[in-house]
Amino acid sequence: MKKLFKRKTVLFLMMSLMLLLAACSSSGTGGQTGSGTSSGDSESSNKLVIGFSQVGAESEWRTANTKSMQEAIKAAGHELKFSDAQQKQENQIKAIRSFIAQKVDAIVFSPVVETGFETVLQEAKDAGIPVFLADRSVDIEDDSLWVTFLGSDFVEEGRKAANWLVEETKDEEGDVNIVELQGTVGSAPAIDRKEGFEEVIKDHPNHKIIKSQTGDFTRAKGKEVMEAFLKSDGDNIDVLYAHNDDMAIGAIQAIEEYGLKPGEDIKIIGVDAVKGAFEAMAAGKMNVTVECNPLFGPQMVDLIEAHIAGEEISKRVAVEESMYTMDQAEELLPTREY
Repeated sequence: MKKLFKRKTVLFLMMSLMLLLAACSSSGTGGQTGSGTSSGDSESSNKLVIGFSQVGAESEWRTANTKSMQEAIKAAGHELKFSDAQQKQENQIKAIRSFIAQKVDAIVFSPVVETGFETVLQEAKDAGIPVFLADRSVDIEDDSLWVTFLGSDFVEEGRKAANWLVEETKDEEGDVNIVELQGTVGSAPAIDRKEGFEEVIKDHPNHKIIKSQTGDFTRAKGKEVMEAFLKSDGDNIDVLYAHNDDMAIGAIQAIEEYGLKPGEDIKIIGVDAVKGAFEAMAAGKMNVTVECNPLFGPQMVDLIEAHIAGEEISKRVAVEESMYTMDQAEELLPTREY
């Protein structure tokens, strides 16, 4: 009887040990494939869903900026939801609302115009989704509706253009008549590039803007408006100041068709420093371009990740930029990325 009891006791202990080992094994497997704290889940938790609403594809600069943002978001291992506003504010507002509905982790957008975004940005804030401004700012009293603005100093770009012109024409007698191709009406770069330019030339009374009209940042519209300028004032135009290079390139075509030499008969100033501007300068058809660097996608991703991680970031982050003249173009052209 005692031997039978001992056998049963040993058998019971062996079965208990087997059950315990099986439970441990099951627990270990679950930690790797379930929703625990495995390395795979840790990586997944760092992945963000980022909604990006771009103005459109109106220029070489904008195309390069879009590509930089898209590639940087994907390279960082995040998910991108992209929307092209086609230069219409209503499309952009609709896109931002769609991002909110999809519960993205962050929203990046380059505003078509400065005003009219208060309501939709308040909706994003109420949903707990941080908003980052890229390239263009907004004119909103409550700056808590957005985290930071990453982009160029458009006013300074206008100043650089005007300072170059003043220096270039300092020995000329008489008036320097300027025609201006403005960017999209109401947009930050159009407003600021005009402001910076006029801030400088107001101290030089012989420098006069005789015509100013929007070319909507496009090459086709730039050519169309320049044709109208030439028709009314062709013999009096000394300088073209275009708020971006694409409009300047369109205007160059109009000037040539009119029978004048761009870069000589009419000095050409552009902004952006796109490859097309360097090609025009190398051909002697454009005098100067002020850089507006579009390749700040990686910098934006860094700012988003820092904010999500709880770091404090500045409300205004600038992009470093330069200015290029005709005599530099041929050497630098092969190095241009956009």
